[in-house]
Amino acid sequence: MAAFLMFGNYSQDALSGISPRRTEEFVQLVAQNGGSVRAMFATLGEIDLVLVVDLPSVETAARVSIEVAKKMGIRLNTHPAIAVKDFDLLMTSGTSD
Repeated sequence: MAAFLMFGNYSQDALSGISPRRTEEFVQLVAQNGGSVRAMFATLGEIDLVLVVDLPSVETAARVSIEVAKKMGIRLNTHPAIAVKDFDLLMTSGTSD
C-alpha cells in the first residue's frame, strides 16, 4: 500500500456542499478503491484541505482524485509519499558510504 498526500481546493460550488456526509463519501470512495484514510485536515490559505491516504497504486490515486473532482467539485493535487526511513534506504542501497 502506498501513501499519498492530497492537497485540495474547493470550487465555489463545492463550498456550499461542505458536510459530514460528503466527508464520509470521500472515506467510502477511498475504501471502495482498496485504500484507507489516515488523516484529513482543513487548512487556511492557498490550500483548503490536506488529506493523507493509503491506496494500492498511483493509478488508483489518479482515479480517486478525478472522481473527487467530478463528484464533489474539489480539485486534488496528489503526491506519492515515502517514509523518510524508507527513502533513506532507497537512496543508499547499492552505494558505498
